[in-house]
Amino acid sequence: MAKANVKMADIAQVLGVSTVAVSKALAGQKGVSEELRERIKKTAEEMGYRSPKVLRQVKYKSGFNIGVLICERYVGTSEAFYWKLYQELTAQAMKRDCFVLLELLTEEDMNQMHMPKLVTENKADGLIIIGKPANHYASVLRHGWNRPVVYLDFYEDELDSDAVVSNGYFGMYALTNYLYECGHRNIGYIGTLGATDSITDRYFGYCKSMMVHDLPIRPEWVLDDRDPRTGLDIPIAFPENGPTAYVVNCDCQAARAVRELQEKGIRVPEDVSIVGFDDYIYPGLCDKGITTYSANVQDMTSVAMRMMIARLSGEKGRTGLQVTDGRVVIRDTVRNLNEK
Repeated sequence: MAKANVKMADIAQVLGVSTVAVSKALAGQKGVSEELRERIKKTAEEMGYRSPKVLRQVKYKSGFNIGVLICERYVGTSEAFYWKLYQELTAQAMKRDCFVLLELLTEEDMNQMHMPKLVTENKADGLIIIGKPANHYASVLRHGWNRPVVYLDFYEDELDSDAVVSNGYFGMYALTNYLYECGHRNIGYIGTLGATDSITDRYFGYCKSMMVHDLPIRPEWVLDDRDPRTGLDIPIAFPENGPTAYVVNCDCQAARAVRELQEKGIRVPEDVSIVGFDDYIYPGLCDKGITTYSANVQDMTSVAMRMMIARLSGEKGRTGLQVTDGRVVIRDTVRNLNEK
């Protein structure tokens, strides 16, 4: 009869070999003979051994209804990245035989602290919130509901909340470093500070690079791109004597910066260089390939969905912020000033 929760040490004891040998044999690694490998595999099968990966898959249930909340302010063309996150979340849920239900949050919902219909009508087993809602709505919802909540692309100050973000701080640090390597010393930033956690985190990454290279951060070159209350775009007030390059908080705003500069007769990248973040814009939004930091959307959504399924399956585990890394993608919007 198969023994419950058979460990590698149990197999090793039966065969009189080391646990290391059992581990290598079952993992298909070198270090054991083929004859011993077959004996170990056969014994493991007879004893009912299951790998930790298989045990996790058995432990985690499926068929959950996962609610996804996005603020209405974030679903315009300027926030195309959130639609991409939602689409990838749906794909991740399908892999796990789960369903995704979308609900948009209005400003009134958040100001009045109205619970979403996914909650009041008991339609969701857990919630993934994409983008930070207003007025600590996410925190109120999480504490006022007894089911799992995961934050995606933002975080609150609570240490015990589950959240997943891309590495905006390092990403903007790396992009600003790249501009420095290309000979730029006068570098500005475009993004309304405080409007979202992402914009602010990316600003601090820009600040670190400027500090490391002993470059001044000029307040007149830190430009707002949206109303901090509504999130709606506002005209970017480019100064007359501006920098040679701008670090922009996301690709959609970078594309807008390219258009608005061109309307003023300023060429990109010949006159001003531009870098963005996310690596996602709507087709046709910009006639140039934007140099950017590509956020790993698949990794972000996979981690968020894995968190949610684990919580819904009863796993307690460690809570907190998880940061996913991306990569710098060099395209057409940066001029190398070192080249004559």
